Amino acid sequence: MRFSPTLMGFFYAGLGSIFTYLAVQSARSDADMWSFWTILLMVLATVDFVYSIRFFLLRKKINQLKKKDQNKKR
Repeated sequence: MRFSPTLMGFFYAGLGSIFTYLAVQSARSDADMWSFWTILLMVLATVDFVYSIRFFLLRKKINQLKKKDQNKKR
């Protein structure tokens, strides 16, 4: 089953948001921003946001190629 780049972009953006929220909650509860779990959650959030941006850029590139192909057929 194939998923569109837009759907995957929103999925990874959602995961990044969840990991960011959990990291903020972890920093508040421990009163230590530099704990292992807080840093790990922020790294995971960063990776997810990077994937999200890459999927949205892929969507843009696919749309550009489709538009170029349609113009070529005319």
